[in-house]
Order: sequence, then C-alpha cells, then structure tokens
Amino acid sequence: MKRYLITVAAFLAGLGGTIMCQGADTIKVGILHSLSGTMAISETSLRDVLLFAFDEINKAGGIKIGDKSYMIEPVIVDGAFIWSLFDETAKQLLEEDKVAVVFGCWTSVSRKSVLPVFEKDNGMLFYPVQYEGEELSKDIFYTAEAVNQQAIPAVDFMLAQGKKKFYLIGTDYVYPQTTNLILYKYLLLHGIKIEDIGGGLRKDDSGKVISAGKYTPFGHTDYQQIVAEIKQFAAGGDGCVINTINGDSNVPFFKEVAAAGLTPADCPVVSFSLAEDELRALPTKDLVGELGCWTYFMSINTPENKAFLKRWSSWLKTEDHPGVVKEKRAMDSPMVLSYDGVYLWKTAVEKAGTFDVDKVRTTLESGDISFDGPGGKTTMLKNHHTVKNVYIGDTRANGQFKILKTFDQVPGEPFLLQDLDQKLASMPK
Repeated sequence: MKRYLITVAAFLAGLGGTIMCQGADTIKVGILHSLSGTMAISETSLRDVLLFAFDEINKAGGIKIGDKSYMIEPVIVDGAFIWSLFDETAKQLLEEDKVAVVFGCWTSVSRKSVLPVFEKDNGMLFYPVQYEGEELSKDIFYTAEAVNQQAIPAVDFMLAQGKKKFYLIGTDYVYPQTTNLILYKYLLLHGIKIEDIGGGLRKDDSGKVISAGKYTPFGHTDYQQIVAEIKQFAAGGDGCVINTINGDSNVPFFKEVAAAGLTPADCPVVSFSLAEDELRALPTKDLVGELGCWTYFMSINTPENKAFLKRWSSWLKTEDHPGVVKEKRAMDSPMVLSYDGVYLWKTAVEKAGTFDVDKVRTTLESGDISFDGPGGKTTMLKNHHTVKNVYIGDTRANGQFKILKTFDQVPGEPFLLQDLDQKLASMPK
C-alpha cells in the first residue's frame, strides 16, 4: 500500500513563494485512486487534476471561513485496483488522517467497496466517473455522469441517425452490466427488436432478462473473436456498438476493430469510458469518426475552457509533485468532474462557514451550490447528482472530439430501472 502526505510547506515551496500565508491553518483532504494496476491508465490523471485544483486554491489564498484561510493539505493513497485495499485506505483517511473530504474512486466496484466505510464514519466522498445509477448515499456526491446524462443521450443520438441494431459490450462488473441492462430495456421501449440487440442475454430461472451484452474481465487483451462477431452482426447495415469497456482493455479492443477493417461508416462505436486521456494510447488515425458522449470535451470552444486549459498547461510546467507526467497530456470529462467537485465542495464549505460534514452536506443539498467550470455550469442537486451539459462528439486524428450535438443542462437522475420496467409492462403485447 502506498500512502503520500503532501505538506503545505512543500506546496508553498513548489509555488515559488507566491503565497503569503503566515499563520494560515491547514485542512487535510483525501485522494483515493488506483495509481497502479490496470486502471492506473485513467486514475493517475484524476490525482493530477486534483493536485492542480488544490494548488490553484492555495495560490488564491486557500479556503476562507470567517477571518481565517485554510490551505489544503492532500493525503494521497493508492487503491492499487484492489477492492479490499480501497476499503482499508478509505478507513485510514477518515479515521486516522481525519480528512474533511475525499475525492476518488473510478470503478463502481471501488465505490461500493468504500461506501460502508463512509456511511459508518459519516465521511464525504466526491465521485467523478460515469456510473450506472441505482444508488443514492447521503455520504456520496456524484459529480459523475448518470446513465441519463451519457448512455441514454448517446443511444438517442444513434436512433436519430437511423441505427436499428445495437451491440452491447463492456467490462464484467457492475457499471457496464447495469448500464447495458438499462439500455436493453430502453431500446425495447423505442422499438428495437430483441434479435437486434447484440452481445447476448442472460435470464433467471423465471425467464426474466437479468443481463444484456458481452463482457470481458478487467485487463482482457484478446478481442479477435468478439470483433469478428460484431462485424457479422453489423453486416446487414444500420448497426452500432455501445462500448462500456473500462481501462487499458480499450487499447487491444480498438486495435482489433481497426485490424478487422470495421469502420465508423460500417458500424460506429460509441464509448462511455474512453476519453481524450485514454486516446493518447490508441491509434487515433484509425478511430476517426468513432463516437464519445461526455459532459466535457477538451475541444469546447469557450473562454472558460480556454483559460482553464491554459492554467493546466502552465501548472504542468511548474509543478513538482511526485509521479505527475508533464508531457503529452490531455484533459477529459472525469478529470474535469474531479476539478468541478473540488470547487463545489469549496463553495459549500465557505457558504456553510465550517468543514463540518453534516453542515456542508446540507448546504450542498440546498440546490444553491453551482460552479461555472470548463464544461459549463454545474449545479449540485438535492439528490446528490448534478445538472450539467452533455456533449456528443466524434474522434479526430489528433485525439480530440468534434462536437456534434449538445444537450443543455441535463439533471442527473440515478433511478431508471423501475420506471423502464413499468413502461415496458404497460406496452401492448
């Protein structure tokens, strides 16, 4: 287990003495991500952008409560893609380090692993990565995209493009499984035939469909047979792939897609866990036209985003935190949602006038806490989800996305399955 305590002294030294804060108090804040293992390809970047946000806040004078200013003192732990270790490190952050808040987790398995710890210790976790919903904890604030802020807008877009066949593929864990079950029911509700939903179905003893799609383990590398199946599925035209593969398995999957000669014109792939940061490791010249749906793209052409990217670039040139890679960096939605979460928390703390978790929670639930971030305005809702813009784009050769459609200010809704079941039950047989 790797644990890091970055002191305020180190922060100030790294900032070149630009902060005058003699006598400033400090507040410990936790970062909980996999900095090693198969998800490190994605999660190390979330650590980096959190450190960027903390440095930015400290440089601006810290968090202000009354006549006091508090400098953020990060405590970084490595979940190492081991669920029991996430549990252990979360407990240490809350019970030993006494952090005021934790920013972290990527997979839903890691989030669900730490959830009992946060509920027991009355902690506060900001979770920044798209997820399956069907959960609402008083101790978690989900800056992440809910299914109705990513997967469903993407499917609506594909339906509007005339797609009639949908192949579902993902990594074998709760987020892809639940998301694809929601999409299976959503597609049926929109007139797609069962035989035109690819990847396979699994039923319980009563015949009820409990899983839809094809699934591979974390770290899976051999996609030759699956891509051949997708190619056959799409041969008749009007097909697309809904991709919820997570982590570094996206690299061999898309290399196999390219090797098979399967193009976006034949059967476009829309991905929910593949953004600009992961595209750095892929042959993007072969992926031009493949789709993504997120609540942020690096290519957003607004003054706020341009200024944000300029600050990020300047920080990378001057920061001195261990492990931060400076070259060929990209920005993506999970990174921005991590950044937004820090500022939503800071705003709530300053408005509440305290770091007390219960009072900060009540303030966040008021509906009055917003942040004008790089992807647009984000507002925390009483249901611990956010209102934010949703963007659909296609991949360019430079690893960026060209925005094709924007859905303005979509409120996150975590519970969809029950409503879909009721609508399906009322459909004519």
